[in-house]
Amino acid sequence: MPHSNAKIWIHLVFSTKDRMPLITESIEKNLHSHIRRKLTNEFDCFVEEINGSTDHIHILFNMSEKHSLENIVKNIKGESTHWINLTNRPEEKFSWQVGYCAFSISIDKVHAVKTYISRQKDHHGKISFKDEYEKLMKIYSIKD
Repeated sequence: MPHSNAKIWIHLVFSTKDRMPLITESIEKNLHSHIRRKLTNEFDCFVEEINGSTDHIHILFNMSEKHSLENIVKNIKGESTHWINLTNRPEEKFSWQVGYCAFSISIDKVHAVKTYISRQKDHHGKISFKDEYEKLMKIYSIKD
């Protein structure tokens, strides 16, 4: 094959430090746009959906074969932390929790995951992030 090709869909989830409700309405849209631009421009990823709640974020993206997942997540989290603290000057210093969850998504499930992520506000009116996290760990057979 003369070219490298990959189609790797990732559902990425990570939370604010100590799951503090630091993603306010005033920064949420700008944060999502900022992360989308960074993933697109610096990591050659196609972002399908970004959403979350006050204490965590979900990102569905097609990962480029040019970068490792570890490098993408490390950079996205580090740079967005710096950006929020520099541009929005929150009352409480913003930071992400150290860990993250990333799940590979088959092509036939992309639309369902996109819909799930787009409905995060409604979803978290019924279930806490802790319960959602535990459910995801069970679905993907991950022991935390």
